[in-house]
Amino acid sequence: MSNPLLKPFDTAPFTKITSDHFLPAIKNGISIAKKEIDSIVSNPEKATFSNTIEALEYSGELLDRVTSVFFNLNSAETNEDIQQIAQEASPLLSEFGNDIALNLELFKKIEAVYNQRETLELTPEQNRLLEKRYKSFSRNGANLTDEKKEELRSIDKELSSLSLKFGENVLAETNSFEMLLTNEADVKGLPEGAKEAAKAMATAKNKEGWLITLDYPSYIPFVTYAENRELRKKLSVAFGARAFNDNDQDNQKNVLRITNLRYQRAQLLGYSSHADYVLEERMAETPDTVFTFLNEILEKAKPAAQREFEQLESFAKELDGIDQLQKWDASYYSEKLKQKLFDLDDEQLKPYFKLENVINGVFTIASRLFDLKFTETNDVDKYHDEVKTYHVTNSDGNPIALFYADFHPRPGKRNGAWMTSYKSQMRKEDKITRPHVSIVCNFTKPTPSKPSLLTFNEVTTLFHEFGHALHGMLADTTYPSLSGTNVYWDFVELPSQVLENWCYEKEALELFAKHYETEEVIPMELVEKIKESSTFMQGMATLRQLSFGLLDMSWHAQDPSAIKNVKEHETEVFSETSLYPDVAENCMSTAFSHIFQGGYSAGYYSYKWAEVLDADAFEYFKENGIFNKDIASLFKEHVLSKGGTENPMILYKRFRGQEPKPEALLKRAGLIK
Repeated sequence: MSNPLLKPFDTAPFTKITSDHFLPAIKNGISIAKKEIDSIVSNPEKATFSNTIEALEYSGELLDRVTSVFFNLNSAETNEDIQQIAQEASPLLSEFGNDIALNLELFKKIEAVYNQRETLELTPEQNRLLEKRYKSFSRNGANLTDEKKEELRSIDKELSSLSLKFGENVLAETNSFEMLLTNEADVKGLPEGAKEAAKAMATAKNKEGWLITLDYPSYIPFVTYAENRELRKKLSVAFGARAFNDNDQDNQKNVLRITNLRYQRAQLLGYSSHADYVLEERMAETPDTVFTFLNEILEKAKPAAQREFEQLESFAKELDGIDQLQKWDASYYSEKLKQKLFDLDDEQLKPYFKLENVINGVFTIASRLFDLKFTETNDVDKYHDEVKTYHVTNSDGNPIALFYADFHPRPGKRNGAWMTSYKSQMRKEDKITRPHVSIVCNFTKPTPSKPSLLTFNEVTTLFHEFGHALHGMLADTTYPSLSGTNVYWDFVELPSQVLENWCYEKEALELFAKHYETEEVIPMELVEKIKESSTFMQGMATLRQLSFGLLDMSWHAQDPSAIKNVKEHETEVFSETSLYPDVAENCMSTAFSHIFQGGYSAGYYSYKWAEVLDADAFEYFKENGIFNKDIASLFKEHVLSKGGTENPMILYKRFRGQEPKPEALLKRAGLIK
């Protein structure tokens, strides 16, 4: 019992844990959970909702807690030891998951309860849990022959290992690239803050000059502002070539193997493709619906994107005599054109977006909408000194959640931004457990002379992840598997994307956009420019998102066995959406972590799908006031608190009073009048 993960804990005991604790704790958690499953199966009493469905729902609690701590660390604060343990633990967890999913005796009990559901007088949430549990077994092989069950186990075991390896390769490739610049002319054009950060990074590694890496806070400013086109090219090509370098970290074979295994798995379970399998449990329901959805938006966005591209190309030619615009020119000339058209650039805005002010801003907005209070605390164990922790309470002072926030890049942290949780909200035996929720980002670090000043894109990212966090924090359900963000994947982005809208509103910006030196509130003219520029290059941005969604579907909505060359396949798929010349050294799929490491396979379209929902939802706020308490209460009651307890379209219509209209999105993006 010296293992802190095997003692009862409320908050994760990060500082007491060593790497050696994880594998024994995971094995112990599996062992306890197996006994809990065995007791359900061997119960001689007739199968009931309580002794079967609820008992299964509340089993494996220790295992869930331990694995949430472990896999969150593997994303946010990993090292070689943790990565090695992940490779050992993942097959064990996959095997255990299959032990449950393929347990015929357990399935028979679940089926017995399911078959009498009409007579059980269940609540909507209980009905949803029963249906979800029954489907999870019938969809995942409970009815397969023993031989096919073994085949499924083998596939799942290999898939869990491959997806980890995929992520490790992307992280290793991101970390291994460094561009050290010793001539000041090479950093010409870079904002002072970016130069200072690059200088600090070089100093930290005992080097002279300016160090540029593939981490977003280093990469984005360089490709956006650096005047040296050859260096922009070098950095851009390195970024696009991650895990596509024909070395030990190359992901081409992993992509082909993962997609083929997913297809084989779907076939084994009776589905035409991996996308058919996945989409059965999504709002979209079928691959045809997704293709129709993506292609309809493509039809509207492509002419606008082509016009924008031509405008950008003419501008680059006029400014610098560039005959052929390349990918490494995109951010640079877009920023220059935005400055010209709107007299606006990120450097003008950054002084008004000090990280601490933006955090306070998002807290204030959550307070005005949902009556929440955030109090920073130092009495909670953390996995890194940079992590901030907050007690979240409601207007009566009752605890709502514990909130962790981790904002800056580190070598052990993967790129990007995400929300996750360490403890689910649930009710059990009249005891309510409140959630522990975390957001992880990679924002510009403070420098010796400046605090962390965010780009406007980073501001919207913070709001986005905080929207997910609210979905987790305000959960008010009985069962953990239906709580918070445990919803259909194409519904999960609604709370995150809708919150981004407040970043563009004067009433909201005035709460937190204050100059870090003078405390002056952001001038009205800058707010107007932010609004005006919000549709700038939206056609091209939309086309880019659609290309990712179509690439995802191309891997997962068909038999991929005929695809032998990852790059050739990708180039063919992108032919409908590409505007820039192809870069032979680059490949998107080999670093497309969303679909090969995260949970977005056959689901990347959901960002655009949820944009339709969020544009429609925010229009409701706009019609009634962006801080309208009644609308906020409806959103909290029918969307944020309900998790996955009912069909998402039913929940959305309860909030909105109607189905979402795609016109709201197209109008907001400036693609239709």
